[in-house]
Amino acid sequence: MSRADDIYRETCLDILENGWSDEGLEVRPRWEDGTPAHTIKKFCVVNRYDLKKEFPLMTLRKTGVRNCIDEILWIWQKKSNRIADLHSHIWDAWAGPDGTIGKAYGYQLGVKHKYAEGEFDQVDRVLYDLKHNRASRRIMTNIYNHADLHEMNLYPCAYSMTFNVTGNYLNGILNQRSQDMLTANNWNVVQYSVLLCMFAQVSGLLPGEFVHVIADCHIYDRHIPLVREMLDRPQYPAPELKLNPDIKNFYDFTVDDVVFENYVANPTGFKIPVAV
Repeated sequence: MSRADDIYRETCLDILENGWSDEGLEVRPRWEDGTPAHTIKKFCVVNRYDLKKEFPLMTLRKTGVRNCIDEILWIWQKKSNRIADLHSHIWDAWAGPDGTIGKAYGYQLGVKHKYAEGEFDQVDRVLYDLKHNRASRRIMTNIYNHADLHEMNLYPCAYSMTFNVTGNYLNGILNQRSQDMLTANNWNVVQYSVLLCMFAQVSGLLPGEFVHVIADCHIYDRHIPLVREMLDRPQYPAPELKLNPDIKNFYDFTVDDVVFENYVANPTGFKIPVAV
C-alpha cells in the first residue's frame, strides 16, 4: 500500500485525537457564508518520504496531478504571479484587479540577486549550485520576503525549500508555515517531490528523501467528518513516477513530461468547502 496514505492517516489521526482547537478565538479565515473557519491543529509536524522506494502520491482520494504539476511549474519555472498563466482556477480567489496575486510565490523566485559567481534568481541559483557546488549547505530558496508582504494577496504557505546532496542523491526539505490537511497536503507533497525529481534529473543526480516540515498542521472544522470518512477507505499501491528522460533542462519540462503509471485511487466523493 502507498506509504503516503499511511503517513497521511497517522498525521490526521494525531490531529483529531491529540490536536488543539482554536474554537472561541478570533480567526482570519472565513467560510463562504461568512462563518469563522476554525481548526484543530498540531504544531510542527515532520513527515519524511523516501523517493528511492516509492513516489508519495496518496490513494485515499485522487489527487489532480495535472493541475498540481501545472501549478508548481507556474511558480518555479514560469516564476509567474499572473493567474492567466495557469490552466486551473485554484488561485482565482486571491487575484487582484490586475490579474495577479501580487508580489507572491513565483514573483519572488524570479527576482535576481547578486552573488560572487554572478547574478541569479533563486531557481537558477539552486540549479547552478547543484551542478557546481554540490557540497554546499546553502542551496535553498525563501519566498517569505517581509519587505513585500504588504503587496502579496496571500502570504506564502510553503515558503522555503532547502536542497542537500548526499552522494549521488538529492534530498529536499520543504518548510511550510500552514497546511490545510484535507485540501492541500498531498497536493504539496506531490508538487515538491516532483520538483525534487526534476532538479535531480537535470543535475545528473538521483531523487533521495523529501522531508515536509509543517508549523501549523490543521484540519478545518467543516472538514473533520470528511477526513474521518476518507481515512476508512481502501488503500492501493503507490504509482510509479516517470519523467521524460530526454529533458536535460528544467525549463523544458511540461505537464506532459510527468506521467504516473498504475495510479489507482478512490474518487474524492464529496465537495470540499474552502476557507478564504
